[in-house]
Amino acid sequence: MNGRNWLAMTTDSATRRQVVAGAVAFAGFAAAPIRIVAAAEEGISHTAESIHQEPVFPAPQGRVYEALTDAGQFGKIEKLSAAMQSGVAPGKRPTEISRQVGGAFTLFGGHIVGRHIELVPHKRIVQAWRVVDWNPGVYSIVKFELTEQDSSTRITFDHAGFPEGKAQHLAEGWTANYWEPLRKYLAS
Repeated sequence: MNGRNWLAMTTDSATRRQVVAGAVAFAGFAAAPIRIVAAAEEGISHTAESIHQEPVFPAPQGRVYEALTDAGQFGKIEKLSAAMQSGVAPGKRPTEISRQVGGAFTLFGGHIVGRHIELVPHKRIVQAWRVVDWNPGVYSIVKFELTEQDSSTRITFDHAGFPEGKAQHLAEGWTANYWEPLRKYLAS
């Protein structure tokens, strides 16, 4: 038998069952990388909640930064907040804010606690931030980026990593307990 006849014989001798089985095997092999990619993405959330706000304050950058990082000044801001005026914020702990990277802070009577991750004077504050009634060990990340605009300061604020379903409540809280009282404090 020569090579040409062998090729013709093997080509002609494939049954329909063999062709279908080969196609199924090939399709399964081709689909395998798709399943692997899908499995690799199982731990990635494409719907994680986050908060982005950009309040502007009629004060220089340095004054806004100091108001957010000085315990005495922030204590005055807290007293102007909706949470403290309504008595919602539990606890009796005093306002404490470390001025060091890695240092702790306690706000709103102990209801908010965390640590500074990054402090760039008059420019940026990054914190590991949590509400005390969240599950143990759960911290979110908040970032305050301060930029001067004429005689005002814009805070580009981002908050991520908080428990699912808390975005609306937290976004409202930032406005009522940080931005509005900070604006009142800076105007005084």
